[in-house]
Amino acid sequence: MQATAGVTWEAGLFAPEWRSLTIGSVALCSMMAFEAIGVAAGMPAVAADLDGLSLYALAFSGTLAGSVVAMVWSGQDCDRHGPLRSMAGGIALFALGLLLAGLAGSMAMLVVGRIVQGLGVGALGVALFVAPARVVPTALHPRLFALFSSAWVVPAIVGPSIAGWIVDTLGWRWLFLGVAGLLLPTAILILPPLKHARGASTATQPRRHLLSWALLASASSVTLALGAQAGAWAPHLVLASLAGAGVAATRLLPTGTLRMAHGLPTVISLRGLNAAAFFLCEAFIPLWLNQQRSWSITAAGLALTGGALGWSLGSHLQSRIIGDAARQAWLTRGCQLLVAGIAVCTLAVLGLVGDWMLLLGWSVSGLGIGLSSPMLGVLTLKLAPADEQGKYSSALQLSAALGTGAALASGGLLFSLLHSDAPASAFASVFGLSALLALVGWVSSGRIARHE
Repeated sequence: MQATAGVTWEAGLFAPEWRSLTIGSVALCSMMAFEAIGVAAGMPAVAADLDGLSLYALAFSGTLAGSVVAMVWSGQDCDRHGPLRSMAGGIALFALGLLLAGLAGSMAMLVVGRIVQGLGVGALGVALFVAPARVVPTALHPRLFALFSSAWVVPAIVGPSIAGWIVDTLGWRWLFLGVAGLLLPTAILILPPLKHARGASTATQPRRHLLSWALLASASSVTLALGAQAGAWAPHLVLASLAGAGVAATRLLPTGTLRMAHGLPTVISLRGLNAAAFFLCEAFIPLWLNQQRSWSITAAGLALTGGALGWSLGSHLQSRIIGDAARQAWLTRGCQLLVAGIAVCTLAVLGLVGDWMLLLGWSVSGLGIGLSSPMLGVLTLKLAPADEQGKYSSALQLSAALGTGAALASGGLLFSLLHSDAPASAFASVFGLSALLALVGWVSSGRIARHE
């Protein structure tokens, strides 16, 4: 569907035809982001209250494991039936998981709730990509994806403080129950416009064997997250898990993704590389500032705000870029900014520039990924065949999830092997790996344009 003449970006997104879909989608993104960030901030209180420190890591990795399986199912379902079933099912599972976690009497029950939440988030992540392709005009996709990015970034800025206030005044259970209470009005907004968004009549039969590979990827993501706790067995467990995730990726991602074939496979691969580089670096910035520079936990956490603001600015700027050639050029520049920002952070870790340069570098990194990530979402919908938009939207989400999980496990393994004897080298190796991933993404970004 093409935008009609005279429709402006701002007025178009909030035109009567898709106003409720726009508002509902952005609200849903914000709720998923706040839940993820708020729970991360409040999980220490949860574990202490439920005496569940031993299951702490599983409370996070279980959500990722559930989401991987749901992404695969949702991709196929959206292609065959349209986004309505995945959206409705995702909201229902997300709500059920929130209720189970919020009412949990033990850490084991909370982990079950988190897994169910993951199933909902995985389905919603794909449905939120496919819904615009079936309902909103193509010309408005960049602006909508910019709103999606902002909906994720704003909670990253204010979420931790709000979560802390909720835990201190209302109790940690309202981190889950509060979000659950907002899902019904959101469903009322977002579901009716999707009733007529049909699947593609030429969609292929569902490939149920892919769910088996999704289960392997899920199991690998859990063991990767738990690898750091395996002591002397950690290297073996991480390597085995990476191998399992790699085998699953060859089956779950489109042909050519891992070798970055021209066109759409590179789009999918680039999403994974950029996400892996950014989130690996982000995970270790507060730790470095706290351990090596004696910053307080609060100050070290606030250092990430520049990256979040940069991301929001970048996503807004990309929505104003018009024309395929200009968007391709700025996609490459976004990748360059990500490389440059992480390189500056690496120089700060090596002691070659001042600490304040790390804050500047991280803001530049946020600007780079803010420019590139929404563009990759728009390109996926543009380049994918109409009857396979669910499949490729699912692959985009899977690439980011698997890439980030693998990078965090690999970086964590390097860090654990080096930290006791050479802490400076341990941090430098992690930031160096992040920079290398970003560099590979920048070099490969030019492989998209040839097949647009």
